[in-house]
Amino acid sequence: MTSLNLSNTFQHLRRDALAGTVAGAMAVPLTAGICLMSDYPIMTGMYTVIFACIVGFITYLFKPGNYVGTPGVAAGLAPALALGVATFGHENMPFVILLTALFQGVVWGFRLERWILKIVPPYLVEGLLAGVGLKIAFKFVPFLYDIEHETTTWLNFEREVILILSAVSFVLFVLLYKSYKQRMPALPYFVIMGTGVLLSFFMPLPMISIDDVPFQLALPLPHLDGVASGEVGLTVLKMVGFAMMLGSIDVIEQVMSNVAIEKLDPLGRKCDSNNSLFTIVLANLGATFFGGMTNLDGLAKSTTNAVAGAVTKLSNVFTAAVLFIVVLFPVLLTHLPEYALGIIMVYSGWKMMANIAHVRTYGLYALTLSIVCGFLVFEMGIFEGLLIVLAMHGLVKLLFKSKFDPRAIPAGDLS
Repeated sequence: MTSLNLSNTFQHLRRDALAGTVAGAMAVPLTAGICLMSDYPIMTGMYTVIFACIVGFITYLFKPGNYVGTPGVAAGLAPALALGVATFGHENMPFVILLTALFQGVVWGFRLERWILKIVPPYLVEGLLAGVGLKIAFKFVPFLYDIEHETTTWLNFEREVILILSAVSFVLFVLLYKSYKQRMPALPYFVIMGTGVLLSFFMPLPMISIDDVPFQLALPLPHLDGVASGEVGLTVLKMVGFAMMLGSIDVIEQVMSNVAIEKLDPLGRKCDSNNSLFTIVLANLGATFFGGMTNLDGLAKSTTNAVAGAVTKLSNVFTAAVLFIVVLFPVLLTHLPEYALGIIMVYSGWKMMANIAHVRTYGLYALTLSIVCGFLVFEMGIFEGLLIVLAMHGLVKLLFKSKFDPRAIPAGDLS
């Protein structure tokens, strides 16, 4: 299998190189935005995507999950990661991600993903992601009116200019996305980023700032020095529960993404979700040694990769190369205005919310429960919101003895 995949891979070198480069250019602002949402340094997100792309290519050679997917940090997990940082601290997140990877390893080894999908129906996942999308949109709306020079008057000339610029650019982005998503899905990203960079030379615009976070290796050990001796066990238990929640969402998103990636494959090849989970496990395990984030094959980047002409996972190597250039020259990203990143992330959040429309195929009950799930996730957080809705769902099933079909619904843009 390895030699066969390797031989077939280099037959499409030119197409994969072009597609991977385009997907990489798109991955840069998306990764930056998701890192800001996750309260992670942008450079850490870049390291994570580079590593995940390399792991994705290597595992494809002998254990292919999908053929044109592009890995990266997931928007759907951004608020969960931010919650983890706030609860356990940055110093403990490598250990939490390690627990997440180990849980996913158990899921992969025993092929438990089908049971997770039964416990958490796909329509609840869509509701969860809608709530996350709303969080993302609210997080980045201020980027659309932020200015460099604050005054006592909120609506001054500088803010009026940035509001008009953001509104016009947002409409342009949406129109380009609607018109070219089937042929050149990366075009609106290039246009908005390129326009933003050019305008930054002629007018004062708040720019993205990059923290210098060197790539350092360290064992993913827990740091519980500040925890009272009587609470150490409870804290570790909370970490385990949080990791299981994080891992479950990661697994479900990957399985749902594979449904869509399979349809994007130019050669109509079948996806093996269990093999994809194997790749996630390795990438997440490796990321714990440099403080990285969780990853999966997101649909936004995977769609761009496929439409741009990718045939094999060799495209991931070129995506990694683009991000590696940004790592070597981070000053490139500091030329991106906040409003441009805000447009990309607000639209990404809107897409996640709009995907709840797929739930209508399940009927009124599923749609209502999904909307409630989205609201609770937005108001209370992913962990609490999902647990409450699952309890409500279980109570309804118990009282009415109804059977709810856990069929997979059409996957939406999960990243």
